[in-house]
Amino acid sequence: MEKLKDALDFSDFSKTERVCFYIFTVFLLVFPWLGVGSFVKTVMIQFMLFSLFGMGWNTIGGYGGQVELGKAQYVGIGAYTVALMMVWWKVPFWISMPIGVLIALGYSFIIGYPLFRLKGHYFAIATICTSLVLKDIFDNWNLVGAAKGIELPIHEHPDFLYMQFKSDTYYYYFIMGLFYIAIFYMNWFRKSKLGYQLRMIKDDEDAAESLGIDIRWCKIKAYSIASAFVAVGGGFMAVYNLYIDPASVMELSLSIKIALMAMLGGAASLWGPIIGAAFLVPLDRFLGSWLGGHKGLTGIDFMIYAMLIMIVSAYQPKGIWGIIEQFRKRGR
Repeated sequence: MEKLKDALDFSDFSKTERVCFYIFTVFLLVFPWLGVGSFVKTVMIQFMLFSLFGMGWNTIGGYGGQVELGKAQYVGIGAYTVALMMVWWKVPFWISMPIGVLIALGYSFIIGYPLFRLKGHYFAIATICTSLVLKDIFDNWNLVGAAKGIELPIHEHPDFLYMQFKSDTYYYYFIMGLFYIAIFYMNWFRKSKLGYQLRMIKDDEDAAESLGIDIRWCKIKAYSIASAFVAVGGGFMAVYNLYIDPASVMELSLSIKIALMAMLGGAASLWGPIIGAAFLVPLDRFLGSWLGGHKGLTGIDFMIYAMLIMIVSAYQPKGIWGIIEQFRKRGR
C-alpha cells in the first residue's frame, strides 16, 4: 500500500508540472474522438510505445548511468514469445505476454551477471554484441520462421483474449494503460531504495561500495526491470502488427533509437523519455514519410535527427528536460 501511495504521489513536482500532466492525460483520453486519421492515431500509439521503452531504459541507462545499447533483444523476446505461443498452441495474449516477460527477466539475469563485470564503453559494446548474436540466431532459426518472420493467425471478429481488433482505438487505449502504469511505476522507482542506490553508483561507484551497496546486484536488478518493460512492449508489437521478424524487433537501430529518445528527452528524469519520444517519434514518422516520397532525399531524415540531437546535447547534456529546468531556474 505504501508503494502504491508513493507511485501516485506527485507532490514533489511543481504546480505547473502537475497541471500539464492532468491536461495531457485529458488530451490523451479524448484524442481518438477528435476525428484524426488512422496515420495520426498510429503515430500516437508509437509515441506511447516508445515512451514505455524509454522509461524502461531509463532505469539502467539514466538512473544507473550505464550506456546500454542492446534493448532490442528483449523487445524480440517479448514479441516472439507472444507470436509463437499463439501460432503453435493458440495461447491467449494475456497468458503469453507475462510468460514473455518472465523469459526476458530470466535471460537478463543470465547475461547480466557476466555483463556487469565490464564498465564504460566495454559494457556498451558487450550489450550490442549480445543483441546482435541473438538476432543472428533468430535470422537463421527455421523453427521460429528465420529471417522471413512469423504471421499471427487473424481472427475474423474482435477478440479480446488474443488482442485482435479492427479499430486502432482499442490498441490505443491498451497502450495508454501500459503507458500510465509505467509512469506510476517510475514515479515510485525514482524514490525507492534501488533508485537512490543507482544514482549514488552513477555519481561515484567507490563511495557507493564503501557504504555497503552491492553495485553489481543493483545494476543487474535495474537491467532486469528495463528488460521487463521492453518485453511488454514487444508483446504489444506482435499483436498490433500481426507480423514480426528479426529485422523489425531485434535490429540494432531499434536499440539505439530507444536509448536516444531517453537521452534526448533527459535521462534520469521521469519526464525525459516521454519528451524524447514526443519529439522524435512524430518527427520520424512525418519527416520520414515526406522525405521518403521524394527522389534523392531518402536518408536525409536520419541526418536531421542526428543534427538535432547533437545541437541539444552540446547545449545541455541533460537533454530537453535539462533545458526546461534551466529556463525554470532563470525564471525564479
